[in-house]
Amino acid sequence: MSLDVHAVEKALLTGKWNEEPDSSSSDAPVLQIARNVVNGDFTDLKTSPSRDLFTVTQSNHDDLDRPLAEWFNFSRVSTAEDELLRLCCAVSCLHAFIQANWTGPELNIKPLEVLALTPELSELVSEDLLHEKAVAELAYGGEPAYHLARFPIFLQLARLLLDTPFQHCLSAPWWQLRTWRIHEQLLDEPVAVPPAVFSDAAHLLETIGTEPDIAGRLLLEQGLLEHYVGHDKSAADYFVRAARATHLEYELTGALGKRTKFQERDVTQLILLAESRVRGDGSDPAQSEDVAASTSSSPTADTKTEPEAKSSIAAASTNMSTPAIPETLALNDDTLLEQTAFTSSSASAPQAAAPGSRLGHIDPASQPALHPLDQSILLALCLNVKNTSPVNGLTAEQMAPYVARVVSHPRNWSVHTMALLLRSRLESTRTRTVERSVLQLQALVDQMPTADSTVAERLLYIHEILLPSRWEMERELALRYLTLGVVKSALEIFERLEMWEEAVKCWASIERSDKGIAVVRDLLEGRKAEADAVILQGKAISDKRRTAIDAAREAKLWCLLGDLEPDHALEHYTRAWEVSKESSGRAMRSLGGYYFARGKYPEAITCLRRAVAINPLLARSWFVLGCACIRVEDWDGAREAFVRCVTIDDEDGESWNNLASVYLRMGEAGKKVALDDGEEESAAQVENAAQIEGAAKERIPFQNKLLAFRALKQGLKFSYDNWRMWNNYMIVALDVGELSEACRALARVVEERAAKDGAASVDEDVLDKLVDAVTRARAGASEEGAADADQTAIQTAGLDRRVEDLFERTILPRVSSPRIFRARARLLTAQGKYGEALNAYLDAYRAGPAGTMEKGETDVEKWREAVGEVEEIVDVLRNFGPRVEGFNWKLQARSVLRTFMGRTKDFEDEPEWARLVALQEEIKKEE
Repeated sequence: MSLDVHAVEKALLTGKWNEEPDSSSSDAPVLQIARNVVNGDFTDLKTSPSRDLFTVTQSNHDDLDRPLAEWFNFSRVSTAEDELLRLCCAVSCLHAFIQANWTGPELNIKPLEVLALTPELSELVSEDLLHEKAVAELAYGGEPAYHLARFPIFLQLARLLLDTPFQHCLSAPWWQLRTWRIHEQLLDEPVAVPPAVFSDAAHLLETIGTEPDIAGRLLLEQGLLEHYVGHDKSAADYFVRAARATHLEYELTGALGKRTKFQERDVTQLILLAESRVRGDGSDPAQSEDVAASTSSSPTADTKTEPEAKSSIAAASTNMSTPAIPETLALNDDTLLEQTAFTSSSASAPQAAAPGSRLGHIDPASQPALHPLDQSILLALCLNVKNTSPVNGLTAEQMAPYVARVVSHPRNWSVHTMALLLRSRLESTRTRTVERSVLQLQALVDQMPTADSTVAERLLYIHEILLPSRWEMERELALRYLTLGVVKSALEIFERLEMWEEAVKCWASIERSDKGIAVVRDLLEGRKAEADAVILQGKAISDKRRTAIDAAREAKLWCLLGDLEPDHALEHYTRAWEVSKESSGRAMRSLGGYYFARGKYPEAITCLRRAVAINPLLARSWFVLGCACIRVEDWDGAREAFVRCVTIDDEDGESWNNLASVYLRMGEAGKKVALDDGEEESAAQVENAAQIEGAAKERIPFQNKLLAFRALKQGLKFSYDNWRMWNNYMIVALDVGELSEACRALARVVEERAAKDGAASVDEDVLDKLVDAVTRARAGASEEGAADADQTAIQTAGLDRRVEDLFERTILPRVSSPRIFRARARLLTAQGKYGEALNAYLDAYRAGPAGTMEKGETDVEKWREAVGEVEEIVDVLRNFGPRVEGFNWKLQARSVLRTFMGRTKDFEDEPEWARLVALQEEIKKEE
């Protein structure tokens, strides 16, 4: 009798049992166990041979204080059948934990029914003891596990079983990947996943991931884990690869339709066209199937038997019963339609898809139903839109078509639950939909314990969606209540979930911070006990075990108390660090922030380095660490910190800006790159040795400037309205020779600051350099040879037009100054527009001291400066006047002189007055 291990592994991974592969060995006990696991029945854990795996080898009271891994003997040499039994038991434990905390309904097995205990140990080991040991051991990366999770011992047993070596079962790394994602959702904050989890799973594409749907599942699950820990770019790549693997065709486009009941004319609406491939395995939706969200089954629908549920999931015709799905609440708005009503396309009507698209045949008003796996991929792509786009209304509008495409055709209980949850989040910010948003979320929370669908159906695609746990969904509901001002209901939920940090915020929102402090102090001093602590009261457990139970949560409470009592914050944070036995990342983050706020930067750096060593995924800790390193001029440390910031969150514009600043400072400190040969030669021409040394110190290597330029360019994609970043970008772009970018940056600075700062918003030095670059390019093109002229044209390509637009469209419509007019005059002169150039010079004169000077002026220095301007404008008139046809420059020059001398007769005794008289005589002689 041969056992087809790979066929059983495939059934466990996909949640669908195929009778054919094991027909020759159907009487093997492990196959019956595997079949039951696939069907959502985990009661085999209570009987042999499964229960034999969980035989506790400890023999006395003291041994029970050891880690759970030492209670059992899993790592024995085994055959393929033994390995398969271990894998089935691990999957059973994992899915039992998910059923108890994610999907429901109530679990029908208890932890003590799974463990094989001697009569003596049966009196010592209780479910409460197993619960506390599992919660303590599931804490990871300085983050505690949620202490009210139900039956965490099952998750820990699954982890222990999957950590054992597997030689015959190739899918063990995949189940480790799934277990890690569930474990991450159990922790307070995401933590770094060991690299081996992804690398081991990646090899499965070449072995068991050869089928399209298997490969799509694996890539999608890898992407979801990357998404959860904040690696959005990597996640986006996985999601796109998953869609390609399953041959899902999708396109975000526009189609004519109506969104309101009173809309008379169709307008373009955003729509997602999508189509699944034909699988031919009985899981394809019938093309005529159109199960709209408004006709969804209610939670009171008749409960199907297990075979019926499976057949409904794999419905191939409309004759089969619709699977039980969560209730979809109607909007019932007097203006908005339940969903966008798209105009049906015809041969004469324009198609929604783009020309040449493979989805051009799809009617927007009647799209075909999608396979549940493809629906999961679309929901993942929707999540990715949220994380890789700025937070604004357009993001929600772009996410909505993905959700609507899935909600319109419910195919699976868990997938539809996730779609409704995402729709609820999107609708929470709009006044017309916020009521349904809250009620829908409440309905999703209430459906968890119900048995309206089978366990197998609920678990079928649970690993392909990022469904929150039961307590996270209730927390989201409480936060939604809080935004609506329903503080009491939110507070009741937070206190029931024992999420004390959120509960304290509720008390603070109703100006009862003292109540929040009292609650935390009561918990720390034992006057108020948490639920699991109450259970343990009066039971004989060792002090050592009690310390392990309370350490992680007590440290969190001390940190919370430090936040509430700033005067004693240092004492409380230090106590939290000590209580956690130097493992609390929260304590070190709090201490680092405390020292940074008080200017104690060396101490802040020490604490924050410990914090990021415990949990390196929190960008805020890296950011504060980088700022502290800047304050103490530790440029290498600051660069490392800000690089980690932008690696975690590449949309953090402030971190990109600080990283650019660090690159420039490193150059000032003489780090990174030596001076180029040409720069050394020019420095050698300086006569004074001290001047040479000073110039070398002040000069920043070009490589550092280029790195700073690239960092600022990336950061400005996400901080487009930050004029300070644009100002920095302008200066650095000028230094690295990116003149067009410097011109664009100057325009953005003027646009942002002109209304408030006027002419001061224009960096006139930069403006002059840009004009000089254009004039030199034109002069060089006329004087140099053909080859040199081509090279000059390449270097300044488009700059002439950009600078001209800068004056005409940005600067002059908003602000003006004499220097701005002169810069424009020089540009017009280089272009050969002498008439316009002459007018610009005259505008500069009128805006300067000479043109604005009034009678009665007594400031001699100002008058002397004005005399210079008069002489300058007369010279300009003398040089450019003859080139302008029909312009009487002599009359203009006499008028300028006469007007200025008439206004400043009080200065006739000054020596400069004679220069004005002489200039007047020269003009008369030229006539």
